[in-house]
Amino acid sequence: MMKGMNIYLKPLNISDATSILELEIKNKEFFSQYSINRDSEFYTLEGQLKRMETIEESRENDLGYSFGIYLNESHRLIGQISLFKIERGPAQRGMVGYSLDKDQNGKGYMTEALKSIVDFGFDQLKLHRIEAGVMPHNIGSIKILEKTGFQKEGIAKKYVMINGKWEDHQILAIINNRNE
Repeated sequence: MMKGMNIYLKPLNISDATSILELEIKNKEFFSQYSINRDSEFYTLEGQLKRMETIEESRENDLGYSFGIYLNESHRLIGQISLFKIERGPAQRGMVGYSLDKDQNGKGYMTEALKSIVDFGFDQLKLHRIEAGVMPHNIGSIKILEKTGFQKEGIAKKYVMINGKWEDHQILAIINNRNE
């Protein structure tokens, strides 16, 4: 567990399936603006249980690490953040992705969560580089990344399919300079 001033991050596992399902259903329309298309099974308990199993396997195989974002005072799940596509060897890199309950936006929680996941990636996983891809019109997410030290590197054309359409993404990255 990683604890911050207002939130804490806890690794997601099977016991979180119901809470994650509730978060995903509540924010289905909001999240769909920025994430890949989800099939109907994704919005079932069975679908989330399978997702949590995959998350646990990824963690066990050092391929990805997914965390729930919880409020310190109420212990309520308000979002998710993940380091995924972990690449070892000479690259030592991963990608970050996140989502936050629409009612919790603008309160600094995701900036706090992102700082924690960057610390985890650099200090625990010993990554050299963490990347993020964001749709260029998602200014709020770009600002969060830049506040945390990520720098814009360029636009990846037709990078990810969102709502049936290939979307360009702004690529941002942060480099681990802690061991130089």
